[in-house]
Parts: sequence; C-alpha cells; structure tokens
Amino acid sequence: MNGLIASFSSPGPELLQLGPFALRWYGLLIAIAVLIGLNLSSRLASQRGIEPGLISDLLPILVLAAVIGARLYYVAFEWRHYKNDWGGIFAIWNGGIAIHGALLAGSLAVVLFCRWRRQSFWNLLDVLVPSVALGQAIGRWGNFFNNEAFGVPINSNLAWKLFIPYANRPIEYSYNEFFHPTFLYESLWNLALFALLMLLFSRGRKGLLKLPAGALSCIYLMTYSLGRVWIEGLRTDSLCLGALPPSCEGGIRIAQLVSLSLICLGGIGLWWLYGRHQPLPDPGRPLPPTTT
Repeated sequence: MNGLIASFSSPGPELLQLGPFALRWYGLLIAIAVLIGLNLSSRLASQRGIEPGLISDLLPILVLAAVIGARLYYVAFEWRHYKNDWGGIFAIWNGGIAIHGALLAGSLAVVLFCRWRRQSFWNLLDVLVPSVALGQAIGRWGNFFNNEAFGVPINSNLAWKLFIPYANRPIEYSYNEFFHPTFLYESLWNLALFALLMLLFSRGRKGLLKLPAGALSCIYLMTYSLGRVWIEGLRTDSLCLGALPPSCEGGIRIAQLVSLSLICLGGIGLWWLYGRHQPLPDPGRPLPPTTT
C-alpha cells in the first residue's frame, strides 16, 4: 500500500505462560487501568471536597459490578450461544463482555454505594468519569491482543491496516487479511474524551467555568456515545437485534441504539442544569426517615 503509516498485528493474547497459568494482556491492561483510575479519582475527589478514602471503598464493588454487568449484558444478547451451554456463561476468559453492561451495572453500584454512605451520586460520578474514559482507552488495547472487536475489511486507499489471523475472521471475510483497527479508533476517541473531561474539571475547579454536579457525567455520556455510534458501524462483531453480524443487515446494532439513548439522556441532563438552572435529581441521597 502506498503511503502506509501504520500496520498492526497482534502478538497474541498471552503475555507470559508459567506452567498451567497464563498472564493475559487483557487482564494486565485492566489491572493497570484500575490502579490508575484509583489514584486519579482519589485526587479529583479530594479537589471536590469528597473524602478520597471513599474511592478506595467503592473500587472493589464497582469493578465487580462492572465485570458481572458486562458479562450478563453480552450473554443476554447472545443467548442463542449459551442456552445449551450454561457453563459457558461463566467462562469469561473466553471473551464476551460489553461496555454498556459495565456502565449500567457500575452506575447502579455507585447509586447503592452513595445511599449507603450518604453521598451525592452526581458529585461522586463526576470524579469517576475521567478515570472511566481513560480506563476505556487503555482497555481497548486488550481487543487488539485478542484479535477481536475489529472492523470491516480495510479500504486499500487508507494508510493504516490491522492484520487479523484466519481463525479470528468472520466467515464472510475469511479471504480478507486486513481490517479497520476499531479498537484504535475507540481508544483514541476515549483518550481525547479523557483530556476534555480533565480540562473541564480543572476550569470548573478554578471557577473559570460553571460546572454543577452532574454536568461532567452528562458530557461523558454524550461524547463517548457520539464516538461509539460511528465506530460501532464499522465493527464485524456487533450485538444485533433482528439480524446477525457482521453486517446486521435488516437489524439494529444494540450499541448504536443504546448510545443514541445515552446521547439523549446526557442532553436532557445538560438542559436541566443549564436551561432550567436546576440541580439534577440525586438518586444517591438516602430517603428521609418515615414517621409513624
């Protein structure tokens, strides 16, 4: 290819093999993302007047909820593959998680945690979303090492390409060698989103920008989802309603549908904050005690 800028080829999912035990790139990347997220969110919490120790208490709950939610979400939409293999539901090491499931379950975990610890949901979520965006940027490289979540065959005019081994290609594209590196597109998009959120957080802390509780979370929902809508359209492994990947012809890509819903939700939140000048309803605050 003339003008080639970058060509990618995965070295494989395993970083290190010690007897029956294997250290996988995906697991290592997730661990790195969690550690960075803990440090970053704790620092942002301190700057917003939130006890940093709350982040340490929340983290294991949040990670567990996100992993379970991501797996259940995937299994629910791929039930045809698991209805006769219930044991496979638990084989998460074989792949099959969905970020939207992680976001939904993680948000619920934060709500319950806030009600337990009597914290504002939106204040806490605002200090978490920059770490979530950065974690997504790091974690997407796990798809690269696993040879998964790639896009349709590459256009010969493009200056970059991703090689996918024959065993990992969809049957429809078995004779194509190079594909869109959608993992890279989303990683870069999330990295840019992380930079935007950090910039806005800094300007809000310095009083240079009006940033009420929940605004940063709404911006995250809208911006991440905007990128996901167009990137998802390139992927060959989308979860679909009414059709099968890779084309989803005649069906609906679930991630695009959810992303459009989140864009609307984030837009309503920003309108509520800046149009109505009202704080967002806080699901994290405990209900007042009832009287008899």
